[in-house]
Amino acid sequence: MDFIPGIDGPSEGVPRVLACFSNNLLRREPLKLVDGGQSQRTFVYIKDAIEAVLLMIENPGRANGHIFNVGNPNNEVTVRQLAEMMTKVYTKVSGESALETPTIDVSSKEFYGEGYDDSDKRIPDMTIINKQ
Repeated sequence: MDFIPGIDGPSEGVPRVLACFSNNLLRREPLKLVDGGQSQRTFVYIKDAIEAVLLMIENPGRANGHIFNVGNPNNEVTVRQLAEMMTKVYTKVSGESALETPTIDVSSKEFYGEGYDDSDKRIPDMTIINKQ
């Protein structure tokens, strides 16, 4: 998940999306959607990720020398959809009401700084891990 600035990590820097959104929810601040939150990401259930790592450890002859992309290519959401899901879950679990403005759009330049580049779609390619 990465770190939440000032809570379990440094005060500076930009953590990954789950940590960014968690940080904003805990601080009761709108979730920042970079360039409208249209980037697509996939997420994997932690149990599945741990199982994949254990299989690599248990089968070093099939794992050594390979780079594995572990994930669920069928679990794709936009960052905006993720923000909506996390806000809904947080309000249910915390009992707090949703913010009047739960998300705000920010440019990538404003959020990351000059020269930042990212992919619009990150979908794991499971070819190698399935083969091995």
